[in-house]
Amino acid sequence: MKEFSRLDRIGDQMQRELAVMIQREVKDPRLDAMITVSGVKVSKDLGYADVYVTILGKEDKPEVIAENMAILKQAAGFLRSRIGQAIKLRVVPQLRFHFDESVRRGQELSSLIERAMAEDRSRHREDGKD
Repeated sequence: MKEFSRLDRIGDQMQRELAVMIQREVKDPRLDAMITVSGVKVSKDLGYADVYVTILGKEDKPEVIAENMAILKQAAGFLRSRIGQAIKLRVVPQLRFHFDESVRRGQELSSLIERAMAEDRSRHREDGKD
């Protein structure tokens, strides 16, 4: 059981470090300033860390997402070496970046719920007038 808690702690620490590093140290001007690291899942053998990112305000533009993901993949080696300096680990995981669609899905579901509630309220008003 300890192994999982250690992996979770490593993932949490990597998430915090990467969030700052992506904002301050990746110097590509095409990189969107609103990138957030929503989670990091570290493999049991510390071989890989899957880094989930969101790009706030740009979820609806696939070309912007693709460009930002490509920039992060190019910066993965640099970020990995910086993580190695920031976190004392014998093995620093390879970074694999993934776009986290859960925020976008959550926004879509919220808007669907809002629309359904508004339609329901308008139906109740119409029923009350009859």
